[in-house]
Amino acid sequence: MSATTAPIAYAGEPGAFAEDAVLTAFGEAPRTAVGSFRAVFDAVTSGDAAAGVVPIENVIHGTVRENYDLLIEYDLGIVGEVMVPVDLCLAALPGQSLDTIERVYSHIQALGQAEAFLRSRPWQLLSTYNTAGAGKTIAESGDRGAAAVLSPRAAALFGLEVLAEGIGDLPGNRTRFVITARAGSEVPPLVAPPDHRRTTLVVAVRNEPGTLLAVLQVIAAHGLNMRKLESRPSRERAWEYVFWIDLDGDIADPRMAAALDEVRGVTTMTRVLGSYPSPDA
Repeated sequence: MSATTAPIAYAGEPGAFAEDAVLTAFGEAPRTAVGSFRAVFDAVTSGDAAAGVVPIENVIHGTVRENYDLLIEYDLGIVGEVMVPVDLCLAALPGQSLDTIERVYSHIQALGQAEAFLRSRPWQLLSTYNTAGAGKTIAESGDRGAAAVLSPRAAALFGLEVLAEGIGDLPGNRTRFVITARAGSEVPPLVAPPDHRRTTLVVAVRNEPGTLLAVLQVIAAHGLNMRKLESRPSRERAWEYVFWIDLDGDIADPRMAAALDEVRGVTTMTRVLGSYPSPDA
């Protein structure tokens, strides 16, 4: 399959927030839903997908750790980023009411993002692999007495009736998604690429005092703004870690290039995952 005809892969079902991310980034470009985050990476690696879109961080629940680990495991880069508003509602089969609901299904993160509303009633909360998938299952099974936490778009897509709108705990809830692709592959253009640039790298340091500080000092000395620092367990040695660093700027910037050269001198591993357009937020 050529890059020009290969779809954009995302995990979940039509109507999922991941599909919203694809639509925001690429408009109506061909897209395909797969069953897991790993399946997204597999599809991109094999060439069955031109690119993949996966969530990396939510403003309430923080990082999606599985995707951090998959980005290290697979030989793919980050070529873009998109921010998606997370508007949650409670929806069920037509004719239901809040009083007739006994069980609520959704992805564990969505359940957590609407915790205050969901804990206001004695509902049984059950996690599923995807928000839109919860709605699809209820619709296909005719499960009365069950509701799903999902987007209003997904509820409408599966013919569900919204019982409560805006149930999220935090106004302005949103999720960052990254766009992954193979090096040198042809990816459809972004609909409205932001002017801001971000560079993401992963570093490993010796397990000694001051080694991470040395990396941070290099970044500061070159006047680079660090947006995020995240640690993940190393898969090579127990109780050692790799560090994800998001920096404002592009690798083509002389300051960034010089900083990365110095960072390589104070780390045991430095991998640049990409310099890419990113919302300045």
